[in-house]
Amino acid sequence: MLDLTGLSLHFGALRVLDGLDLKVERGEVLGVLGPNGAGKTTLFNVITGVHRPTAGEIRFEGRVIGRQRSWTRCRAGIGRTFQVPKPFTGMTVFDNVLTAAVHGAGLSFRTAARRAGETLELTGLASRSELEAGALSLLDLKRLELAKAVACGPRLLLLDEIAGGLTDRECGTLLSILTTLREREITIVWIEHVLHALKSAATRLAVLHGGRFIADGAPETVLADPTVQDVYLGAVD
Repeated sequence: MLDLTGLSLHFGALRVLDGLDLKVERGEVLGVLGPNGAGKTTLFNVITGVHRPTAGEIRFEGRVIGRQRSWTRCRAGIGRTFQVPKPFTGMTVFDNVLTAAVHGAGLSFRTAARRAGETLELTGLASRSELEAGALSLLDLKRLELAKAVACGPRLLLLDEIAGGLTDRECGTLLSILTTLREREITIVWIEHVLHALKSAATRLAVLHGGRFIADGAPETVLADPTVQDVYLGAVD
């Protein structure tokens, strides 16, 4: 579904991403780990068109997308959440998700309203649909961030630390939503520091360090890798 080849992003002499190669297969839940500053969110920004890569190629479902605008990639089927939720705080929860369906997916108002309602049911926000988004708790803000991304109709969903700051119980709620999304054949790439949540969902892990992937494979194999334990697990203990 997603194929990155030689992907680099440089800001002057700073090499944030340095010749990355990565393939994401349809139906996977790929977990991306790495210490702070490893380039994880920057990777998402390049995939979604916030930053144009210095070098390399991005293919989504076989098509080169490296020069497409962010909104074009969104309508093509790439959705994302942000590490810090970005609601339209003066609008209702329903109108936040409706806006995503209209502008992110390009749906008519009637179709978008139906999708917004269905998405709020899926994410457990239906009872809060008329609340202003700025009044939500952290869990509900995370749910809203996810709902907006899902309302865009992605086939590839990029999640940026969506479990951060949640309790174990709240993580369980989030994981049940992600299970439903996977059953709907949405491919997921998930940056996360909450390891127990990530291990519950991921079919594969990749570890980013210094702008490069240093490990990629089955979760138990990657987490047992001495290099990973040194540069990542040691950093978060």
